[in-house]
Amino acid sequence: MAAPRLIVVGAGPAGVRAAEALVQAGLRPIVIDEGRRDGGQIYRRQPDNFKRPYAQLYGSEAAKAQALHHAFDTLKPRLDYRPETLAWNISGGALHVIRDGRAQALPYDALLICSGATDRLLPLPGWHRAGCYSLGAAQIALKAQACAIGRRVAFVGTGPLLYLVASQYLKAGASLAAVIDTSPAAPAAALPGLLARPALLLRGLGLIARLRRAGVPLLRGATPLRVEGDADNGADALVVREAGGRERRFSCDAVAMGYHLRAETQLADLARCDFRFDDASRQWLPAIDADGRASASGVYLAGDGARILGADGAEAAGRLAALAALHDLGLQPGAGQYAAEHKALRARLAKMERFRRGLALAFPWPQAQAATLPDEAVVCRCETITAGELRRCATELGGSELNRAKAFSRVGMGRCQGRYCGHAGAEIVAAACNAPVQQVGRLRGQAPVKPLPLDVEVVQ
Repeated sequence: MAAPRLIVVGAGPAGVRAAEALVQAGLRPIVIDEGRRDGGQIYRRQPDNFKRPYAQLYGSEAAKAQALHHAFDTLKPRLDYRPETLAWNISGGALHVIRDGRAQALPYDALLICSGATDRLLPLPGWHRAGCYSLGAAQIALKAQACAIGRRVAFVGTGPLLYLVASQYLKAGASLAAVIDTSPAAPAAALPGLLARPALLLRGLGLIARLRRAGVPLLRGATPLRVEGDADNGADALVVREAGGRERRFSCDAVAMGYHLRAETQLADLARCDFRFDDASRQWLPAIDADGRASASGVYLAGDGARILGADGAEAAGRLAALAALHDLGLQPGAGQYAAEHKALRARLAKMERFRRGLALAFPWPQAQAATLPDEAVVCRCETITAGELRRCATELGGSELNRAKAFSRVGMGRCQGRYCGHAGAEIVAAACNAPVQQVGRLRGQAPVKPLPLDVEVVQ
């Protein structure tokens, strides 16, 4: 009897723990990793010739990063690990990948998609200038290249990642112009959820305190107005409106921005998984059961690509989804491990889900700012589509559904495939039509999920 074909997409926290569970069951799964090395974004490994210690690179998360890296190093001889490989389509019960110009279709009996998340961005006038980065990109520069994105950096957005990356830049010796949080003080309703993980809450408060002690200007409830600068020199200032109404200008040569994360769902979409609108985060997420099973047969979703629960949640979800797949295939000892562990893993994830909802209340996605962007503000940087063009498509051309607005305007048709403009674009269209944002829909995934070379050799 042929061995079951199990594929894990992603080698971040969820993917590593999923692969670990499969190996423990005596299998040799294929692990597809778009990155050069394992670790994902949060535990991104430094290049081989860099020797910075874990404590310097990962701070309070050093022990977790080291444990995950060690686990994967131990697993590697028992995996079919394929780094620098792009999973670009799913069709006919096969995952389509490309590596070094060679394309291949990989049939599967169970596909575990651990695709992670990307930054959730909110456009503002001038954000298309050179020097404007996402928080994740700013973090990559620091971890993988040991450099800052600018000599003096302003941070703007909301959520824990804002304070984490700003603190990492402070620790690295960078000059911080300001940290601008669009969220006001957390409401009392957020507290029960935040207390689900008190250690994490205290760690976040510690990051904020560290920034304050360093004298970094830190504004809450502020509204970012524009990034000033010019085409030749890029950004030179961030202008914001304080909660009290006063305008302030912070000189800088780089701006890092981000508003929580958005689940990377394109592969789930191509696998024909059902989606549901998540009211807490105001985004569409793949529908999964308590163990990570998707609606599509043989497809399992884990980590931030399904629910934004952070690295700890991703590790638990990755193991649970892998054990569920082994249970469904009737494979021992994995099926036995599922019976022994699934209740505890579900309980752990439920606690993290409560924390996620607390965070969503404490650091809400500022949809009103997206809806009221000036007409001249660029929303889609790939195709240079402005907020005014989107509003015209919605009100004059009948583009009240997001994919129809895309057809009229080309919003979301560029290199990022709507990853960075899709959420704000939906808010703009919804406000223009005076409709709930869930009624506007979501940008549907299309293959290839990222650009492919034209000179591809097909491997059977």
